[in-house]
Amino acid sequence: MKKHIVCFGDSNTHGYRALDNGRFGEDERWPRLLEKFLGEDYLILEEGLSGRTTCYDDPIHESLSGLSYIYPCLMSHEPVDLLIIMLGTNDTKERFGSSSACIALGLKRLIAKAYATTDCWRNQKPNILIVTPKNIDKEYEGTEVAATMGRGCAEKSAALGAEYQKIAQLMNCHYFDANTVVKENNHIDYMHLTAEGHIALAKALAKKIPSILA
Repeated sequence: MKKHIVCFGDSNTHGYRALDNGRFGEDERWPRLLEKFLGEDYLILEEGLSGRTTCYDDPIHESLSGLSYIYPCLMSHEPVDLLIIMLGTNDTKERFGSSSACIALGLKRLIAKAYATTDCWRNQKPNILIVTPKNIDKEYEGTEVAATMGRGCAEKSAALGAEYQKIAQLMNCHYFDANTVVKENNHIDYMHLTAEGHIALAKALAKKIPSILA
């Protein structure tokens, strides 16, 4: 039986393409590329949603809290061998009023609910990989998205790595920082991955995951 990996994230998991407000194709998105690089023994389940947060209800758009969706998501894909969580970029929005440390606590709460969804895990063995998303570049402040993202997003984003690593250790999760392999965002909104970024992330995770699921 194939090993089931759920990729739970926001627009950078969904594959948002800033150039035309479209979506990268099946041969370009990192979850699809991850399946290709891992091979036929793995099934990758894409669960990316633009605007998704760790646990915050967005007052402008509905159903974006990861906390509210993680249970049905995991149960619909059972048995799950590995859950990859890459969230936090949207949590930096000024309207949520959260510091990097508070965003990490939101991640902790999400992890706890995923662990508590015991019936979804193969052999009831929870297995979670936390991925710190690529930092928002300071240049976003000069783009159209700054009007809705608000102030301070780049600074909060840059601090997530250290906070997430602590949460991963505390919650007994595997950890990876996308900033170690993704060198730059696109030059339109400065917060979404380029095609090259999707490739780099998929290759790095494909190297890490076999040892996690050995």
